[in-house]
Amino acid sequence: MRRTVIAGNWKMNMTPKKTAEFIKALAPMVAGKDKCDIVLCVPAIDIPAAVEAAKGTNIKIGAENVHFKASGAYTGEISAEMLVEAGVEYVVIGHSERRQYFGETDKTVNLRTLAALEAGLKAIVCVGETLEERELGYTETLLKYQTKMALTNVKAEQLKNVIVAYEPVWAIGTGVTATAEQADEGNGFVRAAIAEAFGNDAAESITVQYGGSMNDGNAAELLSKVNVDGGLIGGASLKTDKFTAIVDAANA
Repeated sequence: MRRTVIAGNWKMNMTPKKTAEFIKALAPMVAGKDKCDIVLCVPAIDIPAAVEAAKGTNIKIGAENVHFKASGAYTGEISAEMLVEAGVEYVVIGHSERRQYFGETDKTVNLRTLAALEAGLKAIVCVGETLEERELGYTETLLKYQTKMALTNVKAEQLKNVIVAYEPVWAIGTGVTATAEQADEGNGFVRAAIAEAFGNDAAESITVQYGGSMNDGNAAELLSKVNVDGGLIGGASLKTDKFTAIVDAANA
């Protein structure tokens, strides 16, 4: 059975103080809701506060990026070992904003994924197409390519720590949400790529999230689709009531 994972991606929001307050407020709202894993991926500066506030709860903490080298002259970067020691369990890799604004490539996504998995982290690997690429009919080709590139040299036994998040770039922060059918189709393309690279059993067991503006209003419909195993949540993860509603939808 594939595990449903509801993960918040806070992006560049929340201070350490606000992080602790948020998690303390959220924890009783999601307590006992065990049909999905609940994750908050927070800015690096907030990780210590988040880990401390989440102790004794069913909330797991993730980071928003990881470097592919263990150490070195990489000013501003954070290694997988640092994240593990800080108490992080998950890490987002290759988010469209990292690709768009910070020069992330399919190659560096792959290197970061390998580093995260070697350190024992759970990698939430993001793939997705732009509006232009969709309109040109490249969605399936691009999603399969990005998925296979990201997982190059990943060992079969490491797949248990891989989550792939399909996030159509045209539906992130734009107010436009893919239909449930489009989300299911995109996630299906990702699953087909896993099957081609690792076999059908691996494809059926891997968690594939939808990451294109899932919110409290559309979560139930999106999560009802066969290929949608959770969500990578942006803006709605910054509101306790909205994030809880999504968790509730995953536990229905």
